[in-house]
Amino acid sequence: MQSFAEKTAVITGAGSGLGREFALLGAKLGMRLVLADVQQDALKQTEASAISLGAEVMSQVCDVRHGDEVESLAQAALSRFGAIHLVFNNAGVGSGGLIWESTQHDWEWVLGVNLWGVIHGVRVFTPIMLASEKADPTFQGHIVNTASMAGLLTPPAMGVYNVSKHAVVALTETLYHDLSLIESSLGVSVLCPYFVPTGISQSESVRPLDARPAEPATRSQQLSQAMLEKAVTSGKVSAAEVAQMTFDAIRARQFYIYSHPQALGNVERRMQDILQVRNPSDPYEQAPKLRDQWRAGLRED
Repeated sequence: MQSFAEKTAVITGAGSGLGREFALLGAKLGMRLVLADVQQDALKQTEASAISLGAEVMSQVCDVRHGDEVESLAQAALSRFGAIHLVFNNAGVGSGGLIWESTQHDWEWVLGVNLWGVIHGVRVFTPIMLASEKADPTFQGHIVNTASMAGLLTPPAMGVYNVSKHAVVALTETLYHDLSLIESSLGVSVLCPYFVPTGISQSESVRPLDARPAEPATRSQQLSQAMLEKAVTSGKVSAAEVAQMTFDAIRARQFYIYSHPQALGNVERRMQDILQVRNPSDPYEQAPKLRDQWRAGLRED
């Protein structure tokens, strides 16, 4: 996809972070926007900002955990704009702590948003875009699924999040191969950001009532939250920069998109562990103070 003007983009998680920046950049490029989020106020703020940039916009509250809500979003987009060219399956939430301390609510919520949200997006929007491609040989379409560097690594105390993002990487790679199998021209990318200042560290503030655990957060969950907040807010690569990287990758039909390519050394080491049948390497080998901080925090009475 070389030109974005007058094409329609659907963006989930559009109320903040990467989703908001995708919307603002899309507006500047002349796109029509379909914005979705569970936070109505934040969604309306993004909508107003995109309209001020001259974009034609529709927004709809959508909980991507639920397939019927994603289907409703797609039908509303088709009714309003007639075709969908670019889909950002971007909505995401974070959760941490020792993996055995994660509750069923934690698993259902994080997998519901991070994985099932992408599953529903692929399931619903891919057939729509394939139908457009069949009807119009000039149609250009692209799907971007937001994963994470945690989809290529296994940092400790992030088990639920890691599982969700590894699954998104696998899903997106399979989508790429399946589209190639049917000789479709649709483009596909998986976005793997590292620590980027977004609202991901504030996920608990938007956790719905039906997904809240009955018990208070454990020590490891509290420590994980504090460390994630520090890492995310100190990130040097902005969400706006990642949005620009993503649109550049779409133009280039680039599959893997990294906000921090320097982190790929850790991915290579993990792959070597697998290939050489080694036990997993210490993720804190180059940052022992962080490991010591974790251990000290977990030992406190």
